[in-house]
Amino acid sequence: MEKRLPLALVLSVLVMLAWSWYAGRNVPEGARRAPGAGPGAPEVAPGPGAPRAQAPPAQPPPPAQPPQLGERIAAEAEEELRLQVGVPGQPGSYLAVFSNRGALLRELRLGDYYDRVGLSEEEKLDPEHWTPLAITEPLGQPGVGSLALRTVPGTPSEKLRHEPLDQALWRMRELPADATDATQGPGVEFELAPGSGVLFRKRVRFLLGTYRIQLEIELENQALEKAESAPFYLTPVEVVPPESGDPYYQEPQAIAAGRAGGARAGELPDADTVPRDDGASQLAGELKIPVASISFGGAHNKYFALLLHPADPRAAATLVGATWRRLRNAEWAASHPAQAQSAWHFVATDLLVRLQIPERGQSASWSYVVYAGPKDPDALVAAYPDFEKLVEIDRGFFKSIATALLVVLGFFERVTGNWGVAVILLTLLVRVLLFPVNRRSQTAMARYQKKMKRVQPQIEELKKRYASNPQKLRQEQAALMQKEGAFPPLGGCLPVLVQIPIFFGLFQALRTSFDLRQAPFALWITDLAKPDAALELNFDTHLPFIGTIQYLNVLPILMVVLWVLQQKTMPKPADEQAARMQRMMMFMPVFMGFFLYNYAAGLSLYMITQSVLGIAEQTIIKRHWPVDDVEPPKKTGGFMARLAEKQKEQMKRLQQREARKRAAQKKRVKSVSGGWWRRGVSGRAGGACRPAEGA
Repeated sequence: MEKRLPLALVLSVLVMLAWSWYAGRNVPEGARRAPGAGPGAPEVAPGPGAPRAQAPPAQPPPPAQPPQLGERIAAEAEEELRLQVGVPGQPGSYLAVFSNRGALLRELRLGDYYDRVGLSEEEKLDPEHWTPLAITEPLGQPGVGSLALRTVPGTPSEKLRHEPLDQALWRMRELPADATDATQGPGVEFELAPGSGVLFRKRVRFLLGTYRIQLEIELENQALEKAESAPFYLTPVEVVPPESGDPYYQEPQAIAAGRAGGARAGELPDADTVPRDDGASQLAGELKIPVASISFGGAHNKYFALLLHPADPRAAATLVGATWRRLRNAEWAASHPAQAQSAWHFVATDLLVRLQIPERGQSASWSYVVYAGPKDPDALVAAYPDFEKLVEIDRGFFKSIATALLVVLGFFERVTGNWGVAVILLTLLVRVLLFPVNRRSQTAMARYQKKMKRVQPQIEELKKRYASNPQKLRQEQAALMQKEGAFPPLGGCLPVLVQIPIFFGLFQALRTSFDLRQAPFALWITDLAKPDAALELNFDTHLPFIGTIQYLNVLPILMVVLWVLQQKTMPKPADEQAARMQRMMMFMPVFMGFFLYNYAAGLSLYMITQSVLGIAEQTIIKRHWPVDDVEPPKKTGGFMARLAEKQKEQMKRLQQREARKRAAQKKRVKSVSGGWWRRGVSGRAGGACRPAEGA
């Protein structure tokens, strides 16, 4: 086991990193569409000069302006409203910037989380240091923002506008906090009557003390003769910036979730996500979810999310589908002209809502809620139970193990008050719990190694004797192994099989745990969710697998050194092939160092602790409590003995069968040849000695 476990762990890391890298860049299959185009849009190739690179669902103006119906309401000039909500440092505190150009939320910052650690109290009051949840500047164009309502080309909603709704000048007014309801904070109301017979209203109101924003959409029929259904695109958030810079977690991502018609009560919805893809292998598509009941949709990065869900069953009935589209970072492309093709840094979700235009003279409204806050599991589930699906996706295939480990990790943090110490204690606990399994496996492997040393001279002798007959050599080797009972112990792989799921679960838990964000450990390690960044370097040289080195990260280097030392403490295997593998493993840690240089400090801390415990086990525990490698007496029973006995019986039956075949074949040949000889002799004798006829 000693020589297998490090190999298994290193290979697990490689598989895990490769899968994270692949999954982060893998996008659903489908036709390539123009960015922002809905289903059925023409296919285009991505490029820095592609028209409407960041545009939402295409809304070309009608060829001719229809006659005006009803009152026309619009603003005369573009306006901006800055709204600061809540108490800074408390949940539900925001800085929101609204624009009447398209009735959009242009910027949203969260006031109880900050862009970096070590801020003074005065700096924490400055919104410039608040965590950005939604931005628009990198796209550099109008008609981009969150909470957008857009018409769908080729549908009845198209005739309700004279210009794109996300570019029209809506009339905007600030809504004061509701004096009769302490939860209803300030907000903003937009109105637009394009002269198409319908008045659009959009109300946005912050719910105080929570991470929820209420969105209400109202349609008033001013002059249309009949009521009808019209589909629109509703975009919860358009540009969510990356938050962590983790190369193995592609951010931001678009997400939508829905339920099939026969879904059970309390069951989490099915969800589909689309990660950031700088190369834009696909620009737009549909999110593959059941559409019988849309649960939520939006976008998120590693630690924060903006997700829209219906406020009531009536609003839930309007959600009928979801699409995604990529957006090009024009600001980054302008500063990196040689890499302009890799500027597709953002991805948005557009929810398809079907709204019923009421009868003439009447109005209808629908209410939705937008969660804009941290991806803390407790906060997500408290806001909307279905958001647990997002937590489940982040924790991956081993979500059950990851969840259990996070519960233990949280307990250690409450006891010690330090997340770094909690990671060390959790690693130690896992190692202690697995120690009996490891010890039994080590004993079995030590006995197997000793037995192999004893039979090795006989194997070498067989190799010389049957050098020209490989088949006979294999048979004799198998017979020797069977006679000596030199079979690899089945329990030798058990610790590896047990530890790999735990390793993956712990990796997912530490990688996506919101609690580790900006959590300090000791000395220069102030954020366990990011590389330790001991010293600023800012090297311009671009290195493979690492990129540009901005900081000297000490923990990954220490991790590699400890891996090498751990390899040196491993016992030398008797088998030449295993020894060769162990020598090759000495180079793996150096190779792994390139992959893991920008590893999060919390994950590096786990790896370092694991290696230190492994070295201690090899050099201290085994010195005072050596592994018992004394070969036990051969058992007359047991699984391996029964297996060997059955193999002997099978070989005996095969030999008997072959002997019977040979005997039968020999008898047939003898019978055929003997009959021919008797017939021939009898014929010749009868012809010579037979008396004459009538004698």
